[in-house]
Amino acid sequence: MRQNRLSAVAVTFLLASSLAGACSSGKSTGSGTLEKSTITVASLPLLDAAAVHIAQDQKFFAAEGLTVKIEPVAQSLAALPAPKNGQVDVIAGANYVTLLQADQQGTLKLKIIADAAAVAPGFMQLLVLPDSPIRQVSDLAGKTVAVNILNNVQSLTFNEILKANHVDPATVKYRAVQFPLMDKALANHDVDAVHTAEPFGTVIQQKLKARMVIDGGAAPNAGLPVSGYVTTDDFVTRYPKTAAAFQRAIQKAQALAAGDRKQVERVLPGYAKVDAATAAKLDLPAYPTAVDPAGLQRLSDLMVQQGLLKKPIDAQSVTWRP
Repeated sequence: MRQNRLSAVAVTFLLASSLAGACSSGKSTGSGTLEKSTITVASLPLLDAAAVHIAQDQKFFAAEGLTVKIEPVAQSLAALPAPKNGQVDVIAGANYVTLLQADQQGTLKLKIIADAAAVAPGFMQLLVLPDSPIRQVSDLAGKTVAVNILNNVQSLTFNEILKANHVDPATVKYRAVQFPLMDKALANHDVDAVHTAEPFGTVIQQKLKARMVIDGGAAPNAGLPVSGYVTTDDFVTRYPKTAAAFQRAIQKAQALAAGDRKQVERVLPGYAKVDAATAAKLDLPAYPTAVDPAGLQRLSDLMVQQGLLKKPIDAQSVTWRP
């Protein structure tokens, strides 16, 4: 079974200005009247964001008195300005590396409402063509590896694999290639290998008969949180009951995703453009049912070690609890 990650399908971020700052209709839930009952969620077309679609499908938001409008966005970088500008309220499946950098730079004062995905075996894969001489980690010295975005979660996690296998990361050259274009780059020998994520890993293996050399989701990366449901400090301050209602619905959906992969398989064709047959073969990420501050701190520390942050982030300061 192939399983977090990053199904960055080329979709357009269509945010109608009429959706910005939708007002409360005064609906009541068990925790009282919501300050804002209609919110807009920017969702990446990734396995990470499955819970927001499950929650919508299972009417978990409606049960909380929430109307959630889901708008597609191709990458976390593309979604980054939207919460600050008030165009969206939450980003679903937001890349933690990108968002933690934005928080430290002052671009966005973020609050994490829920974890979306954590690394699991098979979720990320280093793939090569079937006749490639690359057979093990040590064979990558001097080679070019495609990643979706330079200096981000893929190179961060793969550098840890290299170091664990006594290979200097400086000897590997990373090249930015968008996930949907990795198969072409590999087939044309523009790169020696691709460090991809599901569902692209499974698709590339089927299309090119590519061979997985390294499981990027195994040790030392297993369990590392990589994405979440992220909003701004301003949003949770102004709308705490709304944020709590959203959090309850998402955590309920996360539990479904974690306990029954069929729940994930059912929603993938609708938002990630993965057909049902492929969805059944994917290696899914882990779907945490609560924010993991210790895991987030671990991610922050790795980012500092690799020069992606100037200093560690206090994980407790960026996570939100009602």
